[in-house]
Amino acid sequence: MQASTLGRFTVARVGYGAMQLTGPGVFGPPSNPDEAVALLRAAVDAGVNHVDTAEYYGPTVVNALIREALHPYPADLAIVSKVGARRDRTGGILPYDEPDELRRGIEDNLRTLQVDHLAAVNLRLVDAAEPNARFDAQLAAMIAARDEGLIAGVGLSNITLAHLTRALAVTDIVCVQNSFSLLDRRSAPVLQACRERGIAFVPYAPIGWPRSGRNSVGGNPTVIRLARRYDATPAQIALAWLVRLAPNILLIPGTSSLRHLKENLAVDRLELDDDAMGQLDAAFL
Repeated sequence: MQASTLGRFTVARVGYGAMQLTGPGVFGPPSNPDEAVALLRAAVDAGVNHVDTAEYYGPTVVNALIREALHPYPADLAIVSKVGARRDRTGGILPYDEPDELRRGIEDNLRTLQVDHLAAVNLRLVDAAEPNARFDAQLAAMIAARDEGLIAGVGLSNITLAHLTRALAVTDIVCVQNSFSLLDRRSAPVLQACRERGIAFVPYAPIGWPRSGRNSVGGNPTVIRLARRYDATPAQIALAWLVRLAPNILLIPGTSSLRHLKENLAVDRLELDDDAMGQLDAAFL
């Protein structure tokens, strides 16, 4: 598969986001854990070497499944996690982003995945507040974890260009994970800054959050027309647009279906031409 860089790792441009390997609402175990394990193994067997996870998916459920499916891990496998949140007993998402909590979050990931270090961990910001002294303290906790060898690289998630600029003034950043899709291009300035600096940009919600009407990727007439032209699904067209858009974009589409996994990985071979890219840009202005 096509490859790009994530810090010191070389990874396939289409990876796997493991969030959906849980019960409803990203909470509790999946209905069939054996199928989840088989899906993870199928992904790696197909060439995936970038897996995205979080300790609070479940919580602990996804990391435990990854460990069961893939440990001992392939040498080239880049496991990336995130910290900054936790789940309560009912599944609610709560901030867990004080510096000491971020450190515990990293250590919890290492324990449940049964690894000594991770390829990267993203500091996921819960709110969109402008960078301040609190952000500096959070970043310092991440840098300390990297310097102590717990993580190979520091990542950021749900950030603005101001956060990235402030972070780069004090340390290297290996990846940024923001919402980005045909439907949501608000992070275009962040993507451009990452591209200029060789930082991996990892879009979450790459086909958008579920919507209806003209804002739906799957229901958009241009996407449907191009899907027919390329003998692809609408979701594949949306993912292929991202792959073509910038060489530093790494995809982590998630699924609990082996069929959808195969469709997602096939995007690596789906090359949209300039005309298709222009039509898609115009369709979602």
